[in-house]
Amino acid sequence: MAMIGVDDPAVHQLRSLLTLAEELHFGRAAARLYLTQPALSQQIRVLERRLGVQLFTRTSRKVDLTPLGQALLPLVRNVVDASDSLRNAARRSASESGRQVLRLGLTDCAAALAATRRVIAALTTEHPDLEVDFQVLDLVEQATALAAGKIDAAFVYFPVPGGYHAEPLTTEPRVAVLSASDPLAEKPGLHLSDLADRAMVGLAPEVSAAERDFWAMDPRPNEAPVRYTDHRVTRVEALLSAVSFDEAVAFLPAVAAELFPRPDVRYRTVTDLLPCTFGVVWPEADRAKSTVLLLADVCRRLSEQGLPAGAIRHPTSPPTLGAADR
Repeated sequence: MAMIGVDDPAVHQLRSLLTLAEELHFGRAAARLYLTQPALSQQIRVLERRLGVQLFTRTSRKVDLTPLGQALLPLVRNVVDASDSLRNAARRSASESGRQVLRLGLTDCAAALAATRRVIAALTTEHPDLEVDFQVLDLVEQATALAAGKIDAAFVYFPVPGGYHAEPLTTEPRVAVLSASDPLAEKPGLHLSDLADRAMVGLAPEVSAAERDFWAMDPRPNEAPVRYTDHRVTRVEALLSAVSFDEAVAFLPAVAAELFPRPDVRYRTVTDLLPCTFGVVWPEADRAKSTVLLLADVCRRLSEQGLPAGAIRHPTSPPTLGAADR
């Protein structure tokens, strides 16, 4: 009989491997996993020691998968996917037994927003028997998870595709993000016409057309054609790197300047750029679901009272992440 040994790799270490393999950057991977860079480095070192192989080559400038690390990725994904399936099955069983579980999707910046924290705090305070399971996902993963029923609702910036109910929480300005080397980055304020010859960073094709058009302000008020780069971005950090390296431009919520400060990019006000709305969405078909009704009630009451836009100012306890993100 095979026995589980203390040197067997843990699922969270395998998940760290997959994330680092996608980002090839310890800082970005650590941010996605809500870890510090030293903690992520330690996890990867322990995993390499347990497997007895080198998974990555590291220099001061670059992180790369070794050929063996690349070959092992499909097997690692199988293990992580099996763990996720087990967790989801357990959640479903708990729900079927009468225990209420609300599965919420978060983008990599939504957890730091004041509105998100207020909603979560109200939910857990008013409904102590409700289990809230968080999953940190990118733009594409979030849409896919909602469509597949893997999450019940998601904190997102609007717009959203058809078939979903959108409950707005806050509104804030949008800003332009430019490379620090772009001459326009020296101007304190811009107009859309100033950016007419700049290409917008391309989002992944799985992102809905409504979202792509909104975040590029396409069409522009003067009907000038909008050009896009060949990128397929799904996360903010990847978008910022595209801006930095390729002299492209992107529009983001104003809070991004606070959440993603980087020396290689600049955030600038654009006077005629429309604001954006942050809120919670869920499938229209699930509007009568008991956990969604609880969420909807909290969102509407807090929205009527007035929620602050932007990041939290005095963070207390962070939300407990779901097993998929630990």
